[in-house]
Amino acid sequence: MTQLTIDGARLARAEAKGTAVGPRPLADGVRGDDKAMLRAAADLTRDLNTPKPPVYWADLLGSALVGYAALAGAMLLQPAGAALLCGVLAVLALYRAGSFIHEVTHIKHRALPGFRTAWNLLVGIPLLAPSFLYEGVHNLHHAKSRYGTVEDPEYLPLALMKPWTLPVFLLVSVLAPVALLIRFAVLAPLSLLSTRLRDIVVARYSGLQINPHFRRRPPEGEIKAQWRWQEIAASLWAIGFIALVAGSMLPLRDAIILLVVVSGVMLLNQVRTLVAHLWENDGEPMTVTAQYLDSVNVPPPATLPALWAPVGLRYHALHHLLPGVPYHNLGEAHRRISGALDERSSFHATNHRSLAGLVGRLAASTMRR
Repeated sequence: MTQLTIDGARLARAEAKGTAVGPRPLADGVRGDDKAMLRAAADLTRDLNTPKPPVYWADLLGSALVGYAALAGAMLLQPAGAALLCGVLAVLALYRAGSFIHEVTHIKHRALPGFRTAWNLLVGIPLLAPSFLYEGVHNLHHAKSRYGTVEDPEYLPLALMKPWTLPVFLLVSVLAPVALLIRFAVLAPLSLLSTRLRDIVVARYSGLQINPHFRRRPPEGEIKAQWRWQEIAASLWAIGFIALVAGSMLPLRDAIILLVVVSGVMLLNQVRTLVAHLWENDGEPMTVTAQYLDSVNVPPPATLPALWAPVGLRYHALHHLLPGVPYHNLGEAHRRISGALDERSSFHATNHRSLAGLVGRLAASTMRR
């Protein structure tokens, strides 16, 4: 899940303009696509494209159950230590449950009937991040001609920006719950009274994006109906939450705990977004292999990525090669392709060891600006 854009990010993007840094060179100096890698990726994973409904449902329901139970513990338990532990567990579990928005965007819904609706009711609407904010936006990030360009809603050349842009990038996520409350409780209802405001809400405040120049088009077709009911439900939930707090029916302490947990979920996702790519492209179109090399895998034996990059997100570079492979098969896909290609292949160049190493690399790059 990427975060809502802010004016600070707009300024950061402006600073990067005029920086003449091209796409990251391919392995061994190759400038075109690594056709052997692309062929192997397609040939070796043809049987891995079918999602397994029991895995999806068990993972989602289990994550949501643990997350909300831990959230209740954070609100109800008196010892500060126990409440804090429950809060941390709630963040991790709800983050995992929320990460299924990525799968909702990619899966063929007839293969998992009812899953999108269930995810929105269980997670998307309660966290004020319904799937319409991602569907129709994230797929543009996978368009071969858009990736890394100004038309990519999920790309900023962070590695080419100033050091201060990184803390600003993270700060956005901490404030996201308040921004989402305003978007759904205030702007959405008011936009029904003003066509001009509605156009602004649709174009600028209806996408989980990080590119401040991206403007979303009005929804059409099937997504329009999804957008309508999800936005209405999220608005009713946001208005209800504010009314419960204002009427003292929901204790202020519990409301703050809820907002802090959601902020934690958004922050953890933003940290993951920070290292999902190397962010080294200056806006020019890239080959498929160059796009892959600008992305990140953090495969085993590392274990912590299971927490900060769950639901297959630790294989983000591989996902860009094979967006149709469900999350539970990405590990097997990575194992097969790794075993079939020798060490000179571009495929191995995206493997990284840790979150700290990736953050350090990005920070070091900004220090040179």
